[in-house]
Amino acid sequence: MKKIIPFVVLCLIAFSFWGFRFLHPVQFPEKMALYESHNRYKEPLLKERRFKHADIVPLLNALPAAYRLSVLGKSVEGRNIYSVTMGNGPVSVLLWSQMHGDEPTATMALFDIFRFMQRHDEFDGFRDQILSKLTIHVVPMLNPDGAERYTRRNVQDIDINRDAQRLQTPEGNMLKTVRDAVQADWGFNLHDQSRYYAAGNVPKTAAISFLAPAFDEAKTMSDKRSDAARLIGIMNKTIQEIIPGSVGKYDDTFEPRAFGDNIQKWGTRTILIETGALPGDPEKQELRRINYTAILTALSAIADETYKNMPVSEYDGIPFNNSNAFHDLLLREIQLPALRGKFFLSDLAYRNDEVQLADNRSFYLSSKISELGDLSTFFAYNDKNLNGFKAKMGKIYPTVLADFAAAKNLDANSLLRQGITYIQVSNFKKSKEVMSFPLHIIQPGAVVPKEFKIGLNPSFVLEKEEKIQYAVVNGTLYDLEKLSAGK
Repeated sequence: MKKIIPFVVLCLIAFSFWGFRFLHPVQFPEKMALYESHNRYKEPLLKERRFKHADIVPLLNALPAAYRLSVLGKSVEGRNIYSVTMGNGPVSVLLWSQMHGDEPTATMALFDIFRFMQRHDEFDGFRDQILSKLTIHVVPMLNPDGAERYTRRNVQDIDINRDAQRLQTPEGNMLKTVRDAVQADWGFNLHDQSRYYAAGNVPKTAAISFLAPAFDEAKTMSDKRSDAARLIGIMNKTIQEIIPGSVGKYDDTFEPRAFGDNIQKWGTRTILIETGALPGDPEKQELRRINYTAILTALSAIADETYKNMPVSEYDGIPFNNSNAFHDLLLREIQLPALRGKFFLSDLAYRNDEVQLADNRSFYLSSKISELGDLSTFFAYNDKNLNGFKAKMGKIYPTVLADFAAAKNLDANSLLRQGITYIQVSNFKKSKEVMSFPLHIIQPGAVVPKEFKIGLNPSFVLEKEEKIQYAVVNGTLYDLEKLSAGK
C-alpha cells in the first residue's frame, strides 16, 4: 500500500499539469518565441511607415510560387491591388490592411509574416499546421492611392471603410468581391488608430486595440461574433505578456456603413486590430513586431481550434479605449499669465501634427496647445509637474540671420536663459531639423503668439525665483541644465 500511494500522487501531479495544458491550451512556448525571433524575419526594405505601392510591388513579385499572387483590380489611379494566397486548408482566412492609406503598421507585419512562412527552422511544425489547416488570403495594401499621399481616404476623397453599402469605390468593391469569392470564415481588419487613446482610465497608451465588431444596433453576440471574441482573448493574453496594460478595446458602436461590421454581418468571424502608439516607437517598429506576433498567434489558434477553449469573459475584460486621453507634452500646475501682470494656476498640454513634405515620405512636427486648465484626468508621453514655475512668452532675437546654418552657430542655451526663443531667418525651409531645433525659427517680421490659447503654438520659458530653468519650443520641453551650451 505504501508503494501505491506515491505512484498515485505522482499520477495526480502529472494529470494536474497536463490536464491544465489540455484545458487551457493557449499557452504555447513558441507563441512568445515568435516575438523574440521577429528580427530574423523582418522585411529589411520596409524601414519606415511612409512606404509606397512601388516599394511593395517588387517584394510581392519576388514571392515564391507557393504564394499565389493575383491582381484583384486597379485603384482609381490605376495601381494594381494585389492578393496573396498561401496554404491549402479547409478554413478560409482573409486579412486586409491599409484600407486607410496612412495606416501602414500591419502592412509591414504582413510582409514579415510572408518571410516567416518561407523559412525552414524550429518553427516548421507551427507553420505546417497553419498552412495545412488554413487557406490564407492577404490584401496587403487596399488603398495604394491613399498610401501614395499618406492620407486616410482614396483619390475620390471617400473613406473606403464607410463604403460597404454603396460600394462606390473600386477598392471597396474589390474587398467585397474577394470576401464573397473566398467565403472567408475569418476576417482580419487591420488599421492604425489615434496615438492619443489610452487603454482605459490609466496612464498607458492603447498600443493595440481589438474589437469583435457588432453587426446590429443591439450588439448581438452571435456564435460567430463570440468566436471572434474568443480569438481576441487569446491574442490579448499573448500581447499582455509584452505590453501589460497597454491593450484596449475599440468602440463597439454599430456602424452600418463600415466594412468590419458588415463583413461580420455577412457571416465572417471578424477581428479588428487597431495599432496605436508606444512611447519611444515613432516609426512603429515595435508595434509592427507586436502585430506580427498577434496575427501569427491568431492563425495558429484558428488552425488548432484552441480559440474554442477561451471564455468570452477574457474579451469582455479588456478595457475600452479612453479616447482623447493623451497629449504629447503636459506641464502640470504652472503659472500662466493673466491680465494686469497676474498669474493663474493651470495645466498646459501640447499635441504634435505631422506636416508632410512634398515627397510624401518625410515630415516635420508642428505643435499646438491642445488643452489647458485642470488636466488631472489626462496623460502625456512627456508629463512634467512644474509647480511654482511661471510661464513667460519668449522674446525675438533682434538680429535677422541669413540662413539656418547661422542659427545653428548660436548658443541656444544662453539665449533661452535670456528668455529668447524666436530667431528670424531670411532663407530657410521647414524641415525636421529646423522644426526640432531648440530655438523657434521664423520668417523676418512674423507675428508670434502673445497669449496661451488652444490652437496656438507659443514658444516660452519657465522661471522660478526669477531664474529661467526650462523652455518650451514648438511643443518640446527643454531642461536648460541638460541642454548643451553649443546646441
